[in-house]
Amino acid sequence: MRLIPRLGLAALLGTAVLALAVPAQAAFAHSAAAPAANRSATHLSAQDRHFLIAAHQGNLAEIAAGHVALAKSHNAKVRQIAQTLIADHLRLDAGVQQAAAAHHVALPTMPTRQQREELAVVSRKSGGAFDHAWLKLQEKSHLQTLAIIHRELTHGCAPDVKATARTAKPVVRMHLDMVRAALGKH
Repeated sequence: MRLIPRLGLAALLGTAVLALAVPAQAAFAHSAAAPAANRSATHLSAQDRHFLIAAHQGNLAEIAAGHVALAKSHNAKVRQIAQTLIADHLRLDAGVQQAAAAHHVALPTMPTRQQREELAVVSRKSGGAFDHAWLKLQEKSHLQTLAIIHRELTHGCAPDVKATARTAKPVVRMHLDMVRAALGKH
């Protein structure tokens, strides 16, 4: 069994989170330099703004969690899910960043404190205990994301932000189904 020393784990988590912040900052900086004609004039509600920020932080958390699973897990199913989460959440986050840039919404550079703490707790486990805890965290996270998506689709105003939520919904649902299948749930 491969163990990651506590300092190494903190470095892994920190590196994964910081590496994800650069594309978000670059996307916003690029949009700020864009000509005024290319900027969206659509009204952005508080709900739309909340969705963009929460979706971005959720994507960052899922990408970081995927990297932790690849570093710690020897379970082929967990590793496959982790790879899928990384690829899909990178793609989904590109859409979130594009919408945020169009509306001049500055995105946070890392997951929420709670997301980071929950991943750190899971990361301290090893073997089958890690795999189970990681899958349970993914189930919880994807249920929360589906709730955020539902609120945006129900109460959001900006068509492009709602389209971003509509695009994410089946992907997040598929992730939840994969995680539940791995947990033995139907």
